Amino acid sequence: MSVEPNSTYQWPRPPQDGYTSDDLDQLPNLPPHTELIDGSLVFVTPQTVFHSEVVDLLKQRLRQAAPSEYRVYREMTVTIDGKNRPEPDVLVTRADAYANPEQTTFRPEDVVLAVEVVSAESRARDRESKPFKYAAAGITHFWRVERQQGRPVVYVYELDPTGGSYVPTGIYHDQLKVPVPFPVDIDLNEID
Repeated sequence: MSVEPNSTYQWPRPPQDGYTSDDLDQLPNLPPHTELIDGSLVFVTPQTVFHSEVVDLLKQRLRQAAPSEYRVYREMTVTIDGKNRPEPDVLVTRADAYANPEQTTFRPEDVVLAVEVVSAESRARDRESKPFKYAAAGITHFWRVERQQGRPVVYVYELDPTGGSYVPTGIYHDQLKVPVPFPVDIDLNEID
């Protein structure tokens, strides 16, 4: 089933060279959680219950575990460059990266962990393009969460500073227990 076009709504017309990171805060009437990937606007589909519960669990447990020099956010963008401003599902930043309550984005050098919970519509972005961009921007830690047999499975990666790409450091099915970016121990079975 497709959506009938609304004759009163004017879709944004992209500039010839694509949108810029600054445009994301200036364009009127964008849907919530619009991302900028390679100069193109990406509109996300509604979240599933699984996605929402996993994001909530990770945000809550990371906040409980985070030392005071870090802050944990849900769905805030990272301005990687002029054409890329993805929105991780969860991110951990240095506490001093917080500028003001109107802030809408963080610099990659302020982000220590980006987490993507894979959805059907975001599978390619979450598995391929976003991790590549996060690594190229120097974000040290990346987690990807997949749904397997109804349960969350967390794939943990760390940046190889000599190669500039992520290397896997573990796959976690029931218990996510890692020492970096700070000690974290999360019971993944809390997700029903």
